[in-house]
Amino acid sequence: MDFKELEKKARENLNGSCKVCKVCNGVACAGEVPGMGGKGSGSSFIESRKSLDSVKINMRVIHNVSNPDMSVELFGQNMEAPIFAAPITGTTLNMGGQVSEREYIEPVVKGCANSGILAMVGDTAVDEFLIENLKVLKENNGQGIVFIKPWENDDIIKKIKLAEDSGAIAVGVDIDACGLVTLSMHGKTVEPKDMKALKELKQSTKLPFIVKGIMTVQDALMAADCGADAIVVSNHGGRVLDCTPGVCEVLPRISKAVKGRVTILVDGAIRSGVDVLKMIGLGADAVLIGRPFITASFGGQTEGVEAYVNKLKNELSSTMILTGCQSIKNINDRVIYKSMPDNKGVHII
Repeated sequence: MDFKELEKKARENLNGSCKVCKVCNGVACAGEVPGMGGKGSGSSFIESRKSLDSVKINMRVIHNVSNPDMSVELFGQNMEAPIFAAPITGTTLNMGGQVSEREYIEPVVKGCANSGILAMVGDTAVDEFLIENLKVLKENNGQGIVFIKPWENDDIIKKIKLAEDSGAIAVGVDIDACGLVTLSMHGKTVEPKDMKALKELKQSTKLPFIVKGIMTVQDALMAADCGADAIVVSNHGGRVLDCTPGVCEVLPRISKAVKGRVTILVDGAIRSGVDVLKMIGLGADAVLIGRPFITASFGGQTEGVEAYVNKLKNELSSTMILTGCQSIKNINDRVIYKSMPDNKGVHII
């Protein structure tokens, strides 16, 4: 599929809500919430992309890696690459209103399944959107993960049951949405979750339970202590709090604290297969990618999603060859370049 044509069609369908920039880095859409940008100054979104750009990798070419294995097993599912489409919901609220919720999410779920990875779906201020997302998931054999906003626990548990009925493979709560502007604008009540509340949610389901919105070691440890099966290191695309650090900046410390206790997913301005390798090298088990899937779905439907996923997989495979990594398990901090300061404080190579 021609990506220039895909991007052109996406701009038309996004109806001014997203400029589909050459580099999706949050600069052109800063402050556009509702919309596709980051909150306030937009720095949380911008910094996630900027800090990931600053991470450099070690090229290694004396080895016998020629056909790397990108597959992983997560939540009992075999995946061809450690990549999820992040849960994005709210076409009429944030994405121009020209494409319905089903018209957006169905290509994402189908395109991901056809490409050997999995999509995540979510809910928002409009209750019908979650219902539609779950219908699409059920129609596609439940090949996905459901994220629910941090409503009162009774409401979350009801929605967890709906997710279970859809055949979802896992369920989670994006707890950082407790400050999401688009929810409060519609009179929806969300609330922070303490450890007692998280334990209750974990105990309400037999599905793997994921806590999304972790940005500190302390929160990661508490999520693990609550019994979470996985966490998502994420600042919600920079849409809930201005002036946070970039996601990749906090990932290594969080990984060091809870690696092996929980599955570590990361969501933060990931755009390419090179970025996927960087995040895994910094401590993640797999990644979530958000805004580019909007472009792919709005611009090319299922074919567009498949084309984008295949692009990611090709980039990741090439990067694994050029860093000497035969499998995803071989990707660790040795692929991350660390410059050495000399006595004058100048970095030397």
